[in-house]
Amino acid sequence: MNHIADWRSLFPFQSREIMLGGHRCHYVDEGEGEPLLLVHGNPTWSFYWRNIIGPLREKYRLLAVDLIGLGLSEKPSPKEYSYRLERRAADLNEFIDKLNLEGITLVAHDWGGGVGMGAAVAAPERFARFVLMNTAAFLAPKCPLAIRVCRIPGFGKVAVQGLNMFVRAALKKTVAKPERMTPAVRAGLAAPYDSWRNRTGVLRFVLDIPLGPKHPTYAVLQNIERGLAQFRDRPVCLIWGMQDWCFTPWFLDRFIEIFPHAEVHRFDDAAHYVVEDAHERIVPLIDEFMGRHPPAESPI
Repeated sequence: MNHIADWRSLFPFQSREIMLGGHRCHYVDEGEGEPLLLVHGNPTWSFYWRNIIGPLREKYRLLAVDLIGLGLSEKPSPKEYSYRLERRAADLNEFIDKLNLEGITLVAHDWGGGVGMGAAVAAPERFARFVLMNTAAFLAPKCPLAIRVCRIPGFGKVAVQGLNMFVRAALKKTVAKPERMTPAVRAGLAAPYDSWRNRTGVLRFVLDIPLGPKHPTYAVLQNIERGLAQFRDRPVCLIWGMQDWCFTPWFLDRFIEIFPHAEVHRFDDAAHYVVEDAHERIVPLIDEFMGRHPPAESPI
């Protein structure tokens, strides 16, 4: 069976490109109306959002960006691109500026939360609502052993870039419903990461997790965390796969502390790739959330 053809049929959206900071960024832009900006994490890409884009593009404008080094975007070397959170947030702000997006609803997963909220803290006037799923935008007290192992000098590079262990593990350890990870879905999620060079961004994302104050991203993430409180009066929806071993319920509780008025949806039968496990329930939740919080009327 041709799984390459199969996964492409699951992702029937027009590919678009834009230059961000001198690097080619792939994205999809489907539908019209209020913009929903979909930001993925590691090692996913815009393919992860396919079951959100399809149903909601009839009512909204869905923009799913592939972060530089991931998905179908350019994969520069670390000498050409910093692969730091600060740069990624700046890239996203450049994307927003070039497309002149206003009244954005951020929909973020995994480290897309850090990147997306980093962009929001830098340009709060551009963002109207937030939908956050199994993610973080603040410092955490610990990091899972499986992630820390991938950061071991030498070993991590061979394991992640050479043996593709991070992507392979993500295909097995991120869902509560393994039957949904069909050969075509697995092929689609893994498609951009088919060589040592094409897995550069996967490794660099892992290495950019700040485990201590000496890490260059520690202060950046700390600053993003401090900036979150300004959004307490804006609509926030938290959607969580409770079986996530990485972004555990602790992260959800931390978001609730920051956004005490947020709408919270806990899925006990979903894991880290919550959209794979529960997209049928997530789509109406987002649509209803948007309907309950219409855009503010422009002053006459």
